[in-house]
Amino acid sequence: MTAEQSLPELDPVIHAQARLRVVAALNVLGEGDEMAFGSLKDLLGMTAGNLSVHLSKLEEAQYVRITKTHKGRTPVTYVALTKRGRLAFEDYTKAIRALLDNAGGTI
Repeated sequence: MTAEQSLPELDPVIHAQARLRVVAALNVLGEGDEMAFGSLKDLLGMTAGNLSVHLSKLEEAQYVRITKTHKGRTPVTYVALTKRGRLAFEDYTKAIRALLDNAGGTI
């Protein structure tokens, strides 16, 4: 790697393993689609508390949208990836690919 080449920056909000898993799972949904909190929790095998903490961090960065509503009398929370979140995930995956491509020349 030459001096003018630099390693890509990885988004620290997405880079945490649990948040990366959340964003990757939500990215599979169509734009505007959402997933129930419980379904996301089960899919990722996370505890409710752990998922809540990571969703708060993603929501703070405006990468996810949280919608709290009711289904009948039962409260339901839905999670969706925002347009900003999709772009951040796309940039993150490009940066990872670039990092891996550059790793081949440094080993």
